[in-house]
Parts: sequence; C-alpha cells; structure tokens
Amino acid sequence: MNTQPTLTLTGDDLSYKDIVAIGIGEVNVALAENSLARCRASRRYLEEAIDQKKIIYGVNTSYGPMCNKIINDRDIETLQNNLIISHAAGLGEPLRPSISRAILAVRLNTLVKGYSGVRTALLDLMAAMINRGLIPYIPENGSVGASGDLIHLAHMSLAIIGKGKVYYRNQLVTAEEAYQRCGLSPLTLSYKEGLALMNGTAAMTAIAAFSLYGAEKLYNVACVNAAFAVEIFGGIDDAFDEDLHRVKPHPGQLHAAETIKKLYRGTGNITLREEMHEKIRSQNKSDVSVYETNINVQDVYSIRCTPQVLAPVREAIDFVRQTIETEANSSNDNPIIIPEKNKIIHGGNFHGQSISFAMDALCIAISTLCNLSERRTNKLLDKSLNEGLPEHLIPGEVGLTMGFMGAQYLATSSTAENRGLAAPMSVNTISCNASNQDVVSMGTVAARKALRLISNAKHILTLEILADLQALSFRNSDKLGSATGRIYGLLQEHFEVYDNSRIFHDDLVKFRNLLFSSKLFDDLDDIFSGPAHDNS
Repeated sequence: MNTQPTLTLTGDDLSYKDIVAIGIGEVNVALAENSLARCRASRRYLEEAIDQKKIIYGVNTSYGPMCNKIINDRDIETLQNNLIISHAAGLGEPLRPSISRAILAVRLNTLVKGYSGVRTALLDLMAAMINRGLIPYIPENGSVGASGDLIHLAHMSLAIIGKGKVYYRNQLVTAEEAYQRCGLSPLTLSYKEGLALMNGTAAMTAIAAFSLYGAEKLYNVACVNAAFAVEIFGGIDDAFDEDLHRVKPHPGQLHAAETIKKLYRGTGNITLREEMHEKIRSQNKSDVSVYETNINVQDVYSIRCTPQVLAPVREAIDFVRQTIETEANSSNDNPIIIPEKNKIIHGGNFHGQSISFAMDALCIAISTLCNLSERRTNKLLDKSLNEGLPEHLIPGEVGLTMGFMGAQYLATSSTAENRGLAAPMSVNTISCNASNQDVVSMGTVAARKALRLISNAKHILTLEILADLQALSFRNSDKLGSATGRIYGLLQEHFEVYDNSRIFHDDLVKFRNLLFSSKLFDDLDDIFSGPAHDNS
C-alpha cells in the first residue's frame, strides 16, 4: 500500500519547499478539481476560437520570427510535435533526476492554473509521471530564459510524447521502455500543448528552488558557526546587543543578531562589557603609562560585524523565496487564455528576468556569507591570530603533523571561485532567434550558476564546522551556551579530533552529508526548543 503523502496542486500555493519535496520524491501530487474545471473552460474557449478561424500565435501560426507564417488547420497538431523535436537541442551533463522531476511539477502547477488551454489528459499524464518516477532526461546547457526554458522544457516534453531518454527506477532508459514498464502511455499532443509545455520558466524556477533550499540551510549553519566563534574566542557580548541593532534596524541584521545571541545564550565563555573594565585595569601592575591587555576590547570584524554582514544575506534569501514562489504559481505561458473575460492575450510572461535577477542576488549574498566563513577559519588556524590555539589546530607534533593546513586550501579556493560566480548573469543579454528574442534573461544559466555556488559554499562551511569542533576540543566546550552546547553534543557524536591518522577528505564528506543532506539544520527553532546537552 502506498503511504506516500500527497500534495494537491492548485496553481496558487506551491512553495519552494514543496518543489524540493516533490523533486526528491518525498511527496506525490494530485490535481485540484476546481483547477481542472478552469482548465476545461480554458480549453473549450480555445477550441471555439479555432473553430472561429481566429489567428493565434503558436496554435495556427509558426514560432518566433516566423509568426507571420499561418499553418493549415490539418497541420496544427504536427506543428506541436515539430516544435519539441527541433528544440530538444541541449548538451552537457544531465540535470539531477530530482531537479528534472521538480521541473515537471513546476510546469504542471503552472498549467493547472487554467490559462494555457491544454487538455486535462496532459495534466493527468504529467501527474502520473511524477508519482510513478518516470523522470525526463534534461541536459543542463541550452536555454537563454527569454521565451522561457525552451531547450530544457523541450527535453521534458520529449518524455511526455514518448521520445528520448528518461530515468525510471534509478536507470536511464528509453522513454518507450519506461512507458512499457510503468504501465502508462505517452500522449499525442493537440494544438497549443507543445507550446504550453515549453513556453515557460519551470526549469529555472525548479533549479532556483533547490538553490534556495541550500541557501536557507547555509544561513542557519553560518549563524551556528558565528556563535561558535564568539564562544571559542571569548567575544564581547555587546556586539550582539539588541539595542545596538535597534538603532540600525535592517530586518536581516536584527534577525542575525537575535539568532546568534539565542544560540550562545547561557554561555560561560563570553566576556561581558561591564566586567571587562576591572579585568583590564587590574593588569596594570606597575602603573605604567601604556600597558597591553590580553583581553580584546573589540573583536575582529568577522566576529563583531557578523549581524551587519549577514543582514543583506538574510534579506536576499527572503526576497528570493518570494520571487520563486510567485513565479512557480504564475501563468508564464504565451498566449494566455482567460475565458471569463473573453480574452486570448499575447505577451511575454515567459520571460525569466525576475528569476535571473533573484539568482544573481542569491549568488552575491551567499558569496558574502562565504567571505565571513573563510576569514573565521583563517583566524582559527593562524597562530598569530587564534589567541593561543595550536598552530593549524594541530593536536600532535607541530611540523610532523599538519592539522588543518591542507584543508584550508579547500575553503580559500572555493571562496575565490564563488566570488567569480557572483558576477551577475541577468545583465548578459545576447540577441538571438533572428533578433526576435532581442532581450533575454539568461535565467536558466543564472539558476545553474547559483546551484554550483551553493555547492561550493557547503564545502566552505563544512570545513569551518570541523575547525570549530577541533578548536573546542582544546578549550571552552564545557562552558558552551544552551543551544551551542546542544549542537556541539549532536555533532560530537560524529566527530573525531583530526590527528593525521585519517584522510581529511573522509571527514569532510561525512560532515558535509551530516550538515546538508540531513534535517539537522533545517530549522534552528528545533535546536532552541530542545533540551540542553551535557558537555561534561
């Protein structure tokens, strides 16, 4: 018996987390009956318009700059098939099957809104493909994100008409073989349906949803790393004082400061400003004019300014979420059919500029987050900066063993690569399609770039977490705050001090999976509400 939870698609309320959940196979999909009723009305209106010999782009005209070529009614279904075959022209590595399934779901959600004029038989087949795991093979390179993700969605559409390759039960097979094995039948498309499948932003939106999902978790881990850094170095508490941030009230700054302070609440490691004065004064034993204290009056920027640096990161993530969810629940087709207003409207809702811009913003935000992480890792390893910790966090014979020396290169190189990837793609329009598409978004490229940057960022923050745990093996773990202590306890179950007896890569793989392929840091509220962990 199939006990998989089911998400009903209405065209109006698909979240980015829903997109990811469908993509990774955690939920099945169903179609809302009231949405299907809208689709039937839209289809009837389109059929009437064809009967009335109205000229409708992509239905009885050719495409792009050939839109003035009118197609005989007897050939309008052939037109749809030819569009898909000719535009399935992608190359490169295939998108992950989870992303391809998500693309299918996003496109289905758009079509089920009822403004595209497709038959419900097409929608039923797409839902069945998602639920039975018949996943299109989609090469990653191709679309310019203007008339939508034309190349990516053409490859998706191949699977629907029973051509090309698909993934089925973790195997790459021909679509024909997969249909035979899963008990479904491919569909012969009617007029408008090939165009409706391809003319939209489902690929860039699905890839963007996976990027955002990773970014949210990166932000949570970044806050944890920041709290660990404050505790390891005995930072000054007032850098996270609520009143400080209330006088510069950027929402992201307030959120970051509050989150980090909640993480280290209850700590015995942090220096309080009001207790600092007497400690420093007492160190002037001989009443000299100038003396040096071992207490930092202010911490370095990578610790003290964390709320200010993470402010636009948090705000960018929130902006990206809104953009993705708006796009995923929009009708980004052309033409749009609104039967209740007796309208068939030709326009450009397929253009991906919003997603492209959002992905550029996310790249800049996460690259900024990586800058913080890389600098804190460097502080932990550099004996001139790490305030008494061993050089390169070496637990053994310094010089004979290397500690984190080699691993730091991973963070440095990945941070540098991400700075390059943060360069905007949304401004890189190049005219194509015989200059019909004279302003394009490059949204699919921007989304793919963001996904790669997010992956690099996971490398960087994984290394910082390992460095934090190594540093805490030398000092301060017994006085951690309530939430940082609980996190430390959870991570300690998987951590061994690095002593050169193991290949460092293996530790990185284990912790990258723990941090980003589990639900451990999906929601920090679960950490805050959990029981305190005994670190003794």
